[in-house]
Amino acid sequence: MFKYNIKLAFMSMRRNPVLTALMVAAVAVGIGVSMTTLSVYHMMSSNPIPQKSDVLFAVTLDSWNPLRPFDEDEPERAPHQLTFHDAERLVVLAGGKRQTAMFESSLIIEPRGDDELPFEADARVTYSDFFPMFNVPFIYGSGWDKRADSAAEPVVVLTKELNERLFGGENSVGKSLTMNATRFQVVGVIDSWEPTPRFYDPINGAFQEGNEMFIPYSLTSVLELQSEGSDWGWKDEDIASFEQWLNSEAVWVQYFVELASPTERDEYLGHLNAYVNEQKRLGRFERPLNNHIYNVVEWMEYHKVVARDTRVLVGLSFLFLLVCLLSTIALTLTKFVGKNAETSLRRALGASRQAIFKQQLVEVGLIGLSGGMIGLTLVTFGLQGIRYLYDAPAGLVRLDWLMVFTAIAVAVSSSVLAGLYPAWRVCSIPPATQLKTQ
Repeated sequence: MFKYNIKLAFMSMRRNPVLTALMVAAVAVGIGVSMTTLSVYHMMSSNPIPQKSDVLFAVTLDSWNPLRPFDEDEPERAPHQLTFHDAERLVVLAGGKRQTAMFESSLIIEPRGDDELPFEADARVTYSDFFPMFNVPFIYGSGWDKRADSAAEPVVVLTKELNERLFGGENSVGKSLTMNATRFQVVGVIDSWEPTPRFYDPINGAFQEGNEMFIPYSLTSVLELQSEGSDWGWKDEDIASFEQWLNSEAVWVQYFVELASPTERDEYLGHLNAYVNEQKRLGRFERPLNNHIYNVVEWMEYHKVVARDTRVLVGLSFLFLLVCLLSTIALTLTKFVGKNAETSLRRALGASRQAIFKQQLVEVGLIGLSGGMIGLTLVTFGLQGIRYLYDAPAGLVRLDWLMVFTAIAVAVSSSVLAGLYPAWRVCSIPPATQLKTQ
């Protein structure tokens, strides 16, 4: 019976192609607009590392001005980042399973041949624990070991793209390159890895592209690496050297720790409080104890990665879909009423109201499916347009399978809902009344 209803639906759709095309177009445009915004919202609000989001924690310490809070609008918040020396000491104290301090910098890669020019590449300056903590995938080699962390060894992990540019994509582990007049040895090449949002550094852009390489944190003072990210300071300090900058009260280093259980989380907070109390005895941390750790989801919410405007835009796009569906209801009613004679004849020949009703819903379901398929094409173009206009990273404007199935489900279900009243209206007309007029 279902196949028969599909056959009748196709015949009906071909019988009045203009109305059918208008109905499909209304559904397609509504799906295209609503699912474009929903796809962006879905990627912005998705969990970037679901396997470990509940065991990775961002750390904040309130080392700010004793006379005013870091954020006057939300005074309970500590600075988003740590001072260089606080981060370095916390790593040495090792209060968690793994921990890493990090910041963004850049280095000049010197040419390997006479026909090449030097170029600048972004680097994440971090610890060896970064790679296992954040499940970074490798094509060749691995991250460096803890000896390189402590000895400031000039080693580097390249991204797949930078390795392609420098070494033609081949296994470059063990090879060397010169950066900032220092010869670095390649120890690993990572595969494509762009968690969206960039949870480990939302401060400098949750939707920025990842860094091109990774080098040890201990090279900071050796190479006098400058931070390319955000930094804040509150204290009037006489800074005449790079070493004085590193020992200043400016905050510019992100810090993450891996903790396996809620018990470890409580213990680590105690660990932070003990450290801050020790620093208070040295004349630092003059504000009341205000240390916090946030898991990945909490950290995204803390930084309002999904802006309120984005939620409003999604709501408006679905209101537009509702308008499109109201148009579909009007078109469907016109189409079905135009088939009154046919419907009445089928009723007179013994077809039940239920059978007629089901057949009409199958037709609007097919119209919704067609509109959904065309709408997906519009979504693809819409996402590409967003990427072009706003220079958005590929991870933010991609259509995953969940959104594909959601789009089809929304298109079909909304079309069926829009067709309920027209189908009921047609089935409620007594066949005798219609046949008398023929």
